[in-house]
Amino acid sequence: MERMRELVELLNKYAYQYYVLDEPTVSDVQYDALYNELLALEKESGTVLPDSPTKKIGGDPIKAFTPHTHINKLYSLDKCNSFDELRAWDTKLRQIRSDITYTVEYKLDGLTLCLTYKDGLLHCASTRGNGEVGEDVTAQVLTVKSIPSRIPYKKTVEVQGEGIMRLSAFNKYNETASEPLKNARNGVAGAIRNLDPKVTASRNLDVIFYNVNYLEEGYIPSQEENIKFLKDNFFKTEKLFVSSSMDEIIEYVSSINRQSLDFLIDGMVIKVNSVPLREELGYTEKFPRWAMAYKFEAEETSTKLLDVEWNVGRTGKLTPLAILEPVELCGVTVKRATLNNYGDITRKKVKIGSNVFIRRSNDVIPEILGVAEDFEDSKQILPPTHCPSCGSELFKDGAHIFCPNEENCLPQIIGRLEHFCSKDCMDIRGISQSTITQLVNVFNIKESTDLYRLTKEQIATLEGFKDKKTENFIASVEKSKSVALPAFINALGIENVGKKVAKDLAERFKSIDALSKATKEELIAMDEVGEIMADGIIRYFANHTFLIDEFKAIGINPIMQEKTKSEGVFSSLKVVLTGTLSTFTRSQASKEIEARGGEVTSSVTKLTDLVIVGEDAGSKKAKAEKLGVKTISEQEFLKLL
Repeated sequence: MERMRELVELLNKYAYQYYVLDEPTVSDVQYDALYNELLALEKESGTVLPDSPTKKIGGDPIKAFTPHTHINKLYSLDKCNSFDELRAWDTKLRQIRSDITYTVEYKLDGLTLCLTYKDGLLHCASTRGNGEVGEDVTAQVLTVKSIPSRIPYKKTVEVQGEGIMRLSAFNKYNETASEPLKNARNGVAGAIRNLDPKVTASRNLDVIFYNVNYLEEGYIPSQEENIKFLKDNFFKTEKLFVSSSMDEIIEYVSSINRQSLDFLIDGMVIKVNSVPLREELGYTEKFPRWAMAYKFEAEETSTKLLDVEWNVGRTGKLTPLAILEPVELCGVTVKRATLNNYGDITRKKVKIGSNVFIRRSNDVIPEILGVAEDFEDSKQILPPTHCPSCGSELFKDGAHIFCPNEENCLPQIIGRLEHFCSKDCMDIRGISQSTITQLVNVFNIKESTDLYRLTKEQIATLEGFKDKKTENFIASVEKSKSVALPAFINALGIENVGKKVAKDLAERFKSIDALSKATKEELIAMDEVGEIMADGIIRYFANHTFLIDEFKAIGINPIMQEKTKSEGVFSSLKVVLTGTLSTFTRSQASKEIEARGGEVTSSVTKLTDLVIVGEDAGSKKAKAEKLGVKTISEQEFLKLL
């Protein structure tokens, strides 16, 4: 029993460091060995300690949820949608007290949970319900790895948090789910209210805490100390902004970038910091008078799917584009949305004539998340059998549909040429999509090598090309022959190989000849290359030997030049940058390191010598610590410079 207690305390400490602090102190192998030892002892003794981490794997299904009465009522929040309303609320409160300090925190978009601890152990977890009575979901909440099973506070305490499904977990789940989730909010709500805890565990949920709803002994005088109490008792919290100026608060709220977060928020919550002042301000029947939720404009809505168009890309892959009944979203009228591929359509059970959920993020084309409602006249979307451009018979590869007519399918040719000429590739200036279309239609260009055979006299015959533009185009084509190897690899348009991977391939193989002869084993040994990408690279060079030979004949055969080693504090060191630096941009910091003899790499491996850690560092820092790679702060980096 003594060893079991020791293991439980160790494993819970390691879990807190990993899931809450994001600062692991042991490797996965070490953790798993201790965990397996505990499992064996529990099986042998028939005893499971109440705070054992083995309880988090998902137990047997329950028959029904039972009601749970909260010790203190959980209030909902009053809401506003404009800064004028926020200022009016502030003015009203200041008529009662002029010296108010506020706190600001994320309004998390998930499922409210209330957890009760007694004698330092998790006693019960429940949903908010009507604020007074919720549903007991202890079995489900026990599967959440970031929730502490034991806390230092030994009296009865009730804490409030928001159950969330991180967007990274949501995306990973949907990659393999037979029926994908419509959004992360539905993902967490459906998981917590599922009678089978194993379903809950499969969603990899998290809980962020923001309130102590009841404390048996003691007194928490402010929201700041409220958050401190939660942190001291191993609960995961988010950052808190504090100010007595509503103008500062509005400026802070305006600066929030939702797309940078790994979880959904639909606004910000502004609270009076002082608890005694909260008591003075009191409550309405529904809301506390001392808090206000500022709601952001919605990033999700629903509308009718009218039709689906199929577009052919440069690799021959067909992408379905949804034609929507126009709807306002994030200040723009949305008429189209992406559906990714035919596999996406079937998994989401999308039909023409149905109402669908759409989401718009980062000002890009919206994505269809799933079906809101089907109707009697909703029609199944059938996969195309022939290319909408060239009429060739299509073939299916996994979830994707392809046109095999690489040589004569117009969108493929134009797409390849446009990519080849782009800034991050051959950087041929003054060539737009319309110019490429002219070149293809007038001179029957099919391969990128054909560009180098065009004469000045031919270009001058094109619409819109006068003497100066013609000369600039010919000069830019000629200049592109001196392309660097990473840009050339990117220009080839190998499927799944972008700018970043092209650079890594160039550094590893040094020439096109060496890359074209690379084995699958050599390719997948690289951090950035998986099996699918490796197969694609090998397939490309097997099918395009003639093209590489033509480039060589033209005079394009770049070789990676070895960098002259500089001497300095980073001499011969492989250095990785992670997080945000306040003094330099990432590229500026890289130049400083390289100027002092170091080599900046993108990923942490056993060969990495040093990791420089900025603000909000994530997985690279954690991986460095797991591998025992030295890490330093930005301040230490500046001292080295």
